[in-house]
Amino acid sequence: MRIAWIASAVVAFALPLVIHSPYVYSVISTGYIMAIAVYGMNIILGYTGLLSLGHAAFFGIGAYAVALLETKAQWSFWPALLAGCAAAVLIGYLVGLISLRTRGNYFAIFTAAIGVMISTVFTNWQDLTNGNIGVIGIGRPPSIGSVSFESPAAIYYLILVALIFAMAVCALVRYSLVGRTLRAIESNEDLARAIGIDVMRNKRLAFMLSTFLAALGGGLFATFLRVLGPDVSGLDRTFDMLLYLIVGGLGTIAGPLIGTLLLAVISQLIQGFARYQLLIYGPLLVLLVMFFPGGIVGAFNAVRKRFAPRGTTVAPLVAEVRSN
Repeated sequence: MRIAWIASAVVAFALPLVIHSPYVYSVISTGYIMAIAVYGMNIILGYTGLLSLGHAAFFGIGAYAVALLETKAQWSFWPALLAGCAAAVLIGYLVGLISLRTRGNYFAIFTAAIGVMISTVFTNWQDLTNGNIGVIGIGRPPSIGSVSFESPAAIYYLILVALIFAMAVCALVRYSLVGRTLRAIESNEDLARAIGIDVMRNKRLAFMLSTFLAALGGGLFATFLRVLGPDVSGLDRTFDMLLYLIVGGLGTIAGPLIGTLLLAVISQLIQGFARYQLLIYGPLLVLLVMFFPGGIVGAFNAVRKRFAPRGTTVAPLVAEVRSN
């Protein structure tokens, strides 16, 4: 699998050299941006087992922070992006103080309510966000030395680097002591608490990391599209991210990217049948959950293990690392 990762990285970095279509740039770059946010959802849901239905709200916080600080406060992109990520993490911390004391469906309902509240603020605070009109005229990131971000290829590389960073954060969490602790909490929270694990602190850390990556994706989304509306933080966007994660594979490193890019391409192919999108996605998702609950990556791992040479013994953790 290491060879597959290297090959994928080479293809991703070489793509602007062979493809010059703005449309292709738009589809792939948008897929990368959404994947960054999905990696945040992977930390809170895939590792900790907590379903946050307010994830898109933090995506919106990052997006609106960049949009409003650039257009109204005349900030440049970089400090605006940092401010948006910091604001999302701070709000995530405050929300986590209450929401993380709940479990299961109660946590999901609480975060969904927070998400609706934040989205409502974006829609109704006319003086600040322009309501349904949205924010226009969002600028490109300023140059770093001789590197300019005016061309589509430069923006593509910026988003790609951010995606690699998100994947690295997700991998570091998974294969560190923090990741093992989060998995212990997911398996049995009461037992984890009984053996001395600070459950609340670790759950809060996972939630804050997820909000950070969501805001990072949102900030890049704003500067990429250069226009922004309140639908960026809607509950339907959260469900889109959840769908990408489930299709790709919960708790994996490759899953969020594979699921997001696959469904992004499919959604473009069936644009003429947009009204039937849910009718197409629904049965596919049901079949996937029934027969491949581990998503595409889980199905691939199952097939690989099935046809692996008999007598091969590999430690479970090593096998899991190599598979992703």
